[in-house]
Amino acid sequence: MVDEPVDAMEKVLGELPMPWVVTVEDVRLAIRAVLVHVPEEWPTGPLCRSDRTPYPCLLHRWGRRVLRSRGLPNDLIDELATRGETLVRVPDGGR
Repeated sequence: MVDEPVDAMEKVLGELPMPWVVTVEDVRLAIRAVLVHVPEEWPTGPLCRSDRTPYPCLLHRWGRRVLRSRGLPNDLIDELATRGETLVRVPDGGR
């Protein structure tokens, strides 16, 4: 998974900043971003199903960073994005 800007607009604006403190609401938004901004195959390569920018898009990458900051491993995030299921409990990373 690539975690760097691939869209021309993102190269100018940069990444979305991480919240200072990741709250439950941030985690909910991150899960939604990962579920909504999934890849869709196009002749030019994978594009975000939601905004048609090169995948992984800005919001998908932000969602992944937030979820990783709370202790979710990449394989669980990948499974979440693939299966489209919601998490029942988000690990608090020992906090």
